[in-house]
Amino acid sequence: MGRLIKNHWARLIILASAAYQIAAAVECFFWPKIFWDFLTKTLDAAVRPAPILQTVNLVFGLILLAWEWPLGFLAGTSIHRSLEARLAFLPLTALAAALIYQGTNAAIYQLIGLGVYFWAYSEGEIICAKPWTLPQRGGRSARV
Repeated sequence: MGRLIKNHWARLIILASAAYQIAAAVECFFWPKIFWDFLTKTLDAAVRPAPILQTVNLVFGLILLAWEWPLGFLAGTSIHRSLEARLAFLPLTALAAALIYQGTNAAIYQLIGLGVYFWAYSEGEIICAKPWTLPQRGGRSARV
């Protein structure tokens, strides 16, 4: 049995959460609701009358989808290979998703993915330049 490649697992979790966040943002355009409106009504201005939070969630979801798949122009760049950038950006997207009622599941998935990325970072994993590949082992070319 091989070792668990945690950054690939986290990438799949974040891909699922990004798709969920996009769907939640689109749904929130039609039925705007802040998740925390039972505590306070001051955040209602972020979704009604101007769809500010919906647009932010839609853009964040598209960025995550493009980053994690990745798109051709992002693949192999330093931003694509950076676990640190993901660890800095994911809390922002999770916060934006947690603010709308439809995006709470996406926020939970993003926090789980953030934890798995942190686990991968703490174990010294790297993200390869070519997406969905394994790091090549250095050293001997033939076994004796």
